[in-house]
Amino acid sequence: MTDALRPWPCIAQARMRRLPRQPFFLAGRRVGSVASALLPGLQALDPALHLAADGLHAPAALADAEQATAWFTPLNLRLQAQGWVRGWRHEWLPVTDPAGPADAPPLAVIERAAARFWGTLTLGAHANGYLADPLGRPTHLWLGRRSTTKPTDPGLLDNLVGGGVPLGQTPFETLVREGWEEAGLGAEVMQAARRGRVMRLARDVPEGLQFEHLFAFDLQLPPGLEPCNQDGEVAGFHCVPVAEAAAVAQAGEMTVDAALVTLDFCLRHRLLPEPVLQAQAQAAAHLWWEPPAIQTI
Repeated sequence: MTDALRPWPCIAQARMRRLPRQPFFLAGRRVGSVASALLPGLQALDPALHLAADGLHAPAALADAEQATAWFTPLNLRLQAQGWVRGWRHEWLPVTDPAGPADAPPLAVIERAAARFWGTLTLGAHANGYLADPLGRPTHLWLGRRSTTKPTDPGLLDNLVGGGVPLGQTPFETLVREGWEEAGLGAEVMQAARRGRVMRLARDVPEGLQFEHLFAFDLQLPPGLEPCNQDGEVAGFHCVPVAEAAAVAQAGEMTVDAALVTLDFCLRHRLLPEPVLQAQAQAAAHLWWEPPAIQTI
């Protein structure tokens, strides 16, 4: 098999699981997972956690989301003090049942930095910002270079816009907000974004487990409009030919999320040679997912 036909590394990385984890249950529902190696220490921090044959269970006395949130918050602070929760974002994410209805109310709310420790479902939204020829065919992609001070993937290349979906927003609403914060693009520009595929990730990361539904969007930008970072999280932007963007994504110079979103863009717009398109589409087919409804969490 030639290098061009080999699956992009991000495809395998999206589901790379090597560390054993135990299912984690809240209110009788499986909402995440916890690294097996950390179970003794975790139970020492909170003896009310119960390890059963099917996995780790939160205290049964947590009757509602308010009580569950009140239980999580001090425990996550202790986990941060232990170094098991990395950083603190001061952003809230819901704890949901991945097998339940997309619009079901959260079972609890937790600090964003703790989500990967608990392996709970998160949502992400990324946009491919592109230029097109007179016929509408994409010719160039805008890539951002992540700041070296970012807590995750510092210095790697990224899509034009990308971010995690916080409590109370849809992926599209997050995309519009991030468009200004990361690229200086107003809502009137971002509203033109069109959704691509949704990718399902479940992979080991230094913070724990990235269990995520990643929403891809396309945003055509006019020539001459240059993105400008507003929040200090992007070191700079570069507009490169599509083939060059595909090459750096395949070479592992992008974050895994950004490489997957770039691959999705190339496949949907048929921007790779036909044999390569077929090979990569077949390799990545298990990652694509169509949610029953746009999730608001």
